[in-house]
Amino acid sequence: MSQLRRLIRHGLVTHRHVSRCFPPQCLKAIQAAIGQAETLHSGEIRFAVEAGLEPRQLLRGITPQQRALEVFSNLRVWDTEHNNGVLIYVLLAEHAVEIVADRGIHAKVGNQRWEQICQAMESAFKNKDYQQGVENGIAAITQLLIEAFPAKGPRLNELPDTPVLL
Repeated sequence: MSQLRRLIRHGLVTHRHVSRCFPPQCLKAIQAAIGQAETLHSGEIRFAVEAGLEPRQLLRGITPQQRALEVFSNLRVWDTEHNNGVLIYVLLAEHAVEIVADRGIHAKVGNQRWEQICQAMESAFKNKDYQQGVENGIAAITQLLIEAFPAKGPRLNELPDTPVLL
């Protein structure tokens, strides 16, 4: 995609698009899914969605993956006791889903499994099934976290479960 086309696409996708794809009841369901999932393992899951990137980010050539890494850092998903935080990042303007996992869980899972989850979510999004796509992604991540970091007694919720609208 040319830089001009990318600038136009990102400029046209607004917060209204985010609200249509992820209305309040959908965000509440995502928050509940994260909260429920986190009772089954000791990991932390965050969900963030962004309409589009700023022009200066686009001119610098920031990719969805690079932006997801920035968001991972800004939301302090890396700041968990067992290094097992996972961020699901959605960039609506590019219909992109990125998963960034902290080193503790990433070392046990690897890129291929994360990419499969992203592709499944992107497929659901193509069918305008945003809530189910995210909930399925959370369920898939939960299974990986259960295998690698099963729940052991009472746990501290280290990160908020609330979805983040950027």
